[in-house]
Amino acid sequence: MAWTGLALLVLVGVGIVSTGLPAAVILIAVAICGAILGVVAGAIDVATLGALPSRLINLLENDLMQALPLYVTMGLLLDRLPVADALYRASNAVLPRKPSAPLVSGMMLGALLGPMNGSVGASVLGLSRVVSPRLAAEGIPAPNRHAIIAVASTLGVLVPPSLVLILLSDAMLSAHTMAVTATGRSDRVVNTQDIFHAALVPGGIFLALCLALSWIAGRTATKLPDRERLAAGEGLLAAVALISLIVLLGGVAFGYFYAVEAAAMGAFALLTAGLATGRLGGAVLNKLLNDAIALTGALFSLLVAATTFTMILRLLGTAELVGKMVTSIPGGEIVAVAVVLSVIAISAFVLDAFEIIFVIVPIVIPPLLIRIADARWVSVLVLLTLQSSFLLPPFGYALMMVRGVLKEPVAFRSFVRALAPFLAAQWLLLLVVLLFPQLTHLGQSSDDRSRIPSVPMSDEEYNKRLNDMIRLPEPE
Repeated sequence: MAWTGLALLVLVGVGIVSTGLPAAVILIAVAICGAILGVVAGAIDVATLGALPSRLINLLENDLMQALPLYVTMGLLLDRLPVADALYRASNAVLPRKPSAPLVSGMMLGALLGPMNGSVGASVLGLSRVVSPRLAAEGIPAPNRHAIIAVASTLGVLVPPSLVLILLSDAMLSAHTMAVTATGRSDRVVNTQDIFHAALVPGGIFLALCLALSWIAGRTATKLPDRERLAAGEGLLAAVALISLIVLLGGVAFGYFYAVEAAAMGAFALLTAGLATGRLGGAVLNKLLNDAIALTGALFSLLVAATTFTMILRLLGTAELVGKMVTSIPGGEIVAVAVVLSVIAISAFVLDAFEIIFVIVPIVIPPLLIRIADARWVSVLVLLTLQSSFLLPPFGYALMMVRGVLKEPVAFRSFVRALAPFLAAQWLLLLVVLLFPQLTHLGQSSDDRSRIPSVPMSDEEYNKRLNDMIRLPEPE
C-alpha cells in the first residue's frame, strides 16, 4: 500500500489543478479515499485513526500558530492603508532621477511588504495595484513590469519573518526533532530563530542582485521618471512606515522580538494608525476583519487537512517508502539534497508554498535529515528552491498569478526574456549555497556548529534509524 500513497499525492496535484476547489477540500477528500482503501486492504487499523483528533490538538497548541492571524491582518492593513503607495513615491523621490528608479523602488517595496503579505499571491495583488500603473506611466515596457512584480512578489519567501519562513521553520523543527530522536545524535534541534539567521546572508545577497538587475533593466525605459513631490503628511507616513518595518523585520530576524510579538506590535500599530486617520471606518474595518478571519480560516483548514493527509500516508507506509528512496540515492550529501530539492521544485508547479510546507516537507525532509544533519543548510535550500520554482517558466505560480492579475497582452517569450537575468541570479545563488553550506552558518556560535556530526551513516544504520522514526505508536 506504500505506492498507493504516492498515487494519492499525484491525485492531490491533479485535483487542485483540474477542479479549482480549495486545496484543503482536495486533501481531505483524497485522505478519506486513502483511509478507506487502507482499511479495506487491511493496511490501516480503524482504531489507529482515532489518534487524529489528539494529533490535531497538539498541532494547534503550537505558539507560532498565533502569528498566522496577526500576519494576515497586517497584510490586509497594509493593503487598505496608503502605506505602500507612500513608500513607493518616497523611494522615487530619494533615488536619482534615472529611468531605473521606478523599477528599483518596486523591488524594494516587494522586499519590505512581501514578508507582511503572507503569500506570493497576496504580494502579486498588492504590488500590481501599487507598482504596475506607475511603472506603465513611466514608460517601462510591459515584459519588464511583469518580471519586476513577479520577482518582487517572491522576496517574502526568503526575507524574515514571512509567514512562509515561520511555517517552514516549524516544519523543520518537527522534522529535525524526528531525525535527532531516531539517530540519537547530540546536535541541537533547530528553532525558528536559527532558520531566520540562516536565511539572512543568502536573502541579502539575492536582494542585492535583484536591485542591481532592476537598475540595469531600467535602461529600456522610454523617458525619465517624473520627480515625485510628496506632501508633508505623505513623507512623514513613508518615514514612519519605513522605520517601523525595518525595526520590525530586523528585530525578529536578529532575535530581539519573537515572531508572535512582532506580528502583534505591527498589527496594533497599523490598526491604531488607520483608526486615528479615519481610514478605517466601520464598514471598511468590518470588511477587513471578515477578510482576515476568512484568510486565517483558510490557512488553518489547509493545515488541518494536510496533517490528516500526511497521517494517512504514514499509515500506508509511504513515508517509509520515501525514506528508502532517499537512502538509495547514490552519491554524497549534495546529490541527495539536489534530488529532494528537485521533488520540491516539481511540486511547486501545482502547489503553493503553504501546501508544500504542510504536505511535501513532512514526507521528504525527515529522512533527508537523518542522512544529513545540517538542518539550517537544508532549510535555506528549500526556501531558495521554492522561490525559484515560483518563477520557473512556463507554469511558475508567480508567473501565472502576474499574467492573470495584470491581464495585459504580453508575449510569453518577451516576459521570459525579461525574467531571465533574475532566474540566472536565483540559480547561481542556489548553486553557491548548495556547494558552500557555510553561508548558512555565518554568525552561528562555534558550540552549535561543533554539535553537527560530519561522519555519514552507513545505509544499514540509516535504514534502521528511519524505520524507528516512522513507526507509529500502537493505539491504546
